[in-house]
Amino acid sequence: MGMENPNLPNPSLRPSSAASPFLSSAPVVGSEASVFRPTPQASSQFPTPPFSSGPGVGSQGPTFRPPPPGRPNELVRPTPPPVSSSYGPPTTGFQHFQNPAMHSTGQGAPPLHTGQPVVPPGPPPTGPPAGPMTLAPVPILSQPQPPSIPMRFPDSTKTEQIHTNIPPSQPFSLSRPNVQPSSASMGPSYATGRGAFQPSFPGEANGRPNSVPQAPPMHPSSFSSQQGGYAPPAAASPFLAQQRSYGPAPSITPIGYPGAQMQHHGIAPPTATAQGLAEDFSSLSLGSAPGSFDAGLDAEALPRPLDGDVELKSLADMYPMNCSSTFLRLTTSGIPNSQSLASRWHLSLGAVVCPLAEAPAGEEVPVVNFATTGIIRCKRCRTYVNPYVTFTDNGRKWRCNMCSLLNDVQSDYFAHLDASGRRVDLDQRPELLKGSIELIAPAEYMVRPPMPPLFFFLIDVSISAAKSGVLEVVAQTIKSSLDSLPGYPRTQIGFITYDSTIHFYNMKSSLIQPQMMVISDLDDVFVPLPDDLLVNLSESRNVVEAFLDSLPSMFQDNMNVESAFGPALKAAFTVMSKLGGKVLIFQSTLPSLGVGRLRLRGDDIRVYGTDKEHLWRVPEDPFYKQMAADFTKFQISVNVYAFSDKYTDIASLGTLAKYTGGQVYYYPSFQSSIHKSKLTHELTRDLTRETAWEAVMRIRCSKGVRFTSYHGNFMLRSTDLLALPAVDCDKAYAAQLSLDETLLTTQTVYFQVALLYTSSSGERRIRVHTAAAPVVADLGEMYRLADTGAIVSMFSRLAIEKSLSYKLEDARNAVQIRIVKALREYRNLYAVQHRLSGRMIYPESLKFLPLYGLAFCKSTPLRGGYGDVQLDERSAAGFTMMALPVKKLLKLLYPNLVRVDDLLLKSYPQTDESDIIKMRLPLTVKSLDARGLYIFDDGFRFVIWFGGSISPDIGRKLLGEDFSGDYSKVSLSPRDNDMSIKLSKMLHKFRENDPSYYQLCHLVRQNEQPREGFFLLMNLVDDQNAGGSSYADWIMQLHRQVQQNA
Repeated sequence: MGMENPNLPNPSLRPSSAASPFLSSAPVVGSEASVFRPTPQASSQFPTPPFSSGPGVGSQGPTFRPPPPGRPNELVRPTPPPVSSSYGPPTTGFQHFQNPAMHSTGQGAPPLHTGQPVVPPGPPPTGPPAGPMTLAPVPILSQPQPPSIPMRFPDSTKTEQIHTNIPPSQPFSLSRPNVQPSSASMGPSYATGRGAFQPSFPGEANGRPNSVPQAPPMHPSSFSSQQGGYAPPAAASPFLAQQRSYGPAPSITPIGYPGAQMQHHGIAPPTATAQGLAEDFSSLSLGSAPGSFDAGLDAEALPRPLDGDVELKSLADMYPMNCSSTFLRLTTSGIPNSQSLASRWHLSLGAVVCPLAEAPAGEEVPVVNFATTGIIRCKRCRTYVNPYVTFTDNGRKWRCNMCSLLNDVQSDYFAHLDASGRRVDLDQRPELLKGSIELIAPAEYMVRPPMPPLFFFLIDVSISAAKSGVLEVVAQTIKSSLDSLPGYPRTQIGFITYDSTIHFYNMKSSLIQPQMMVISDLDDVFVPLPDDLLVNLSESRNVVEAFLDSLPSMFQDNMNVESAFGPALKAAFTVMSKLGGKVLIFQSTLPSLGVGRLRLRGDDIRVYGTDKEHLWRVPEDPFYKQMAADFTKFQISVNVYAFSDKYTDIASLGTLAKYTGGQVYYYPSFQSSIHKSKLTHELTRDLTRETAWEAVMRIRCSKGVRFTSYHGNFMLRSTDLLALPAVDCDKAYAAQLSLDETLLTTQTVYFQVALLYTSSSGERRIRVHTAAAPVVADLGEMYRLADTGAIVSMFSRLAIEKSLSYKLEDARNAVQIRIVKALREYRNLYAVQHRLSGRMIYPESLKFLPLYGLAFCKSTPLRGGYGDVQLDERSAAGFTMMALPVKKLLKLLYPNLVRVDDLLLKSYPQTDESDIIKMRLPLTVKSLDARGLYIFDDGFRFVIWFGGSISPDIGRKLLGEDFSGDYSKVSLSPRDNDMSIKLSKMLHKFRENDPSYYQLCHLVRQNEQPREGFFLLMNLVDDQNAGGSSYADWIMQLHRQVQQNA
């Protein structure tokens, strides 16, 4: 999912000093001379935002502190040298723009003001105060609906009617922290002040009263600086040296951080298993000496998801009849029993749903046909019969598990109950045994006869499409997929091509060759022969194949640079509106003629970092949003394939896919010699995967809770009905949950996802997934039952949506703030009780959450600013991530890195793909050995890294004589030797494991810049890169913020 052109300027690859993760290129304003300060001082009244990069005003000079008292026999560990993040030779003269990349440790967020400054207790601030900062209100705007279309767009920022029960944030007072404060100063290399940022995601509760609506102040890590600018380290916690024994405690698992408490070999806190509490970072004391970190934090021992997505098993054990987590995952399986408890849960209460996901291996979704009985549903809440309903009155009535209504059992569904109250025919009733079923819907579930599968191709044939080879690859792929298109013999197909004119094709079965009709009037497009533009594939197969064979040569000499995309889109809508179906758009240049024409934008760097920055990431012309609404109303889904190496305005084109349940595929700088296999695979999968047509989806839940907002690619037809013209196994949707009642009286909450759709075979079906979750009264239990994957999936959708209304920096801050709030709330549960005041703790279930949060802030949709990611690439990545299922998203955020040269050299037995995954390495430069060969796999591309000292024999066997050449011009192709065959099989297995996208191979040699930095180094999440913190610095940053007012 990255830019495929590493030669573009990329300010994120900034050189940095080997001694510091940050550089300050100007002296501190208002800094004072060094003073002796033996005791901690109060926190500064005016902390700075966590990602602020303005110079520190009134900051103190370096302070001297006596080192913390040691204990006999302590191990003294030398400070490890910091790893430089430079990707090439140090250079100077980088230009730094507004809204720079996400920054690392050292700065908290401004306190919330309500007209008066917030004054903390304790001594006055030591420096001259800045002016009071106010928090800009979050406008909650209503979204006008298209006239005559009973739908609305699912923008979470526009749903004011569903958030009226959220208590407003209130001001708070800062309490005295336990660490010595110091203000960080950062020079113009990360300069420009920033206004106040929004405290949370749109549509999210700001928490209980007096909660912190923005990142708390935090204290900077020690770092060196240039030209006189530096910041003193924070003081060590006075409690660290005394934390050796505990009273009865939840499970405390040492993660292996050497420090004040773990410096004796074999000594560790006692462990138990009651609460699953993970205790980490035994010594986070900072500042043994100015300008350095203490050696207490072992970055290599930080938790990393090297085993992939490990799902919570406790819920499946509690409720074995639940549907698989492949279909439905809750952010926490412990549902709060009160609104007050829910307000203390800062990690989004909700679910991620993938209704048509491929069933787990060895399982199938049973198909149930009630035939004459009719579908069994609750008369009041319309819940479908499921394993959690109960039968009473000797089988004559059943009680709904959602609303508790007693329903009569129809005579032909009646069965007696045995002594335990079970139906005697229970084993023959999959709907009463399985959490996932597929119901055959009767005629009353149809508003029209089931539509046939319909594919309509809208193809740009301008000069860029002809020269790049797009036409040839598309025509060949469509032709090779004709036999595999779903729905034979009902499948229908049609084509329109366009440049400065629109070309229609009559493919009536009686013809030998298709007839081409050209329309040049773009203001009022006339559709000729509308009945012959869409044809039955089985009847007109020969004509269709003749068209596809001639398409590349027909336009190979086309010199037309224009693109009448808007008029062609309206023509396609006119042709398809009677039946519905799927439009596949192949766009190779910026739409330039007729309605919907777009202009170049986003090149004014002055806009970045201002409140107008987000306008480049939203559609410029309302035409596309209106067309998306029209398409959805007539059951038409849109998939966009974009190929241009120049600006194409994916933000506008992708809107068509966003609101029609579609998908965006982006191939920057497409060249058929390089990208052919990727486009062929992904287009083939799009055409041949099982698809649900003209679908609607609703998620029901028990009385007392309700879903309030939805996030993904769809259109809202009503407050809780999602319109999905086409759905497949690669689409997921997120929904946020809230409590309607002050106190829940039930012990269990039930959820049911119902997807009503037309199958490709012409049957109307209902896919039903049912799950139960316990109601809990303890916040600790909510944390124990948390699902990191679902939380990250929800966060990513909320942050991407926020970036469409606010600055990128605000979206990154929102992610950080929510993590800090959650960890602080958890800390408040246990820190005092177990004397962990100077240490960072978090629940075992969320041990990977900080890393995924960092990875997401460094991901393509959010990272950096103007020069870091191209506009089209950022928009395309955002559209893709909004639809990804949980496992695919987690792999994209924290990819696989495995060393394979040993596997290729040694005569291993057949290595299974799961065995290779067990060899995953942390995403850091330290994992790379110059003598090794590594594969980096994020699900969208392979990066194969050749170490500088790798055996020449390996290189020659894999690449031949090109081993010593320019790797940008070298391709990896199978060769006639065992090593090359082994590597090809290995890559094939990786692709088979995740067939949604095709991973192209990019070859990289160590120290080959800028290629190595672009493809690999900037994607090593654990290191400082892409303008963001390293993993260790990020943990330090979170820890400081959590400690404030804990």
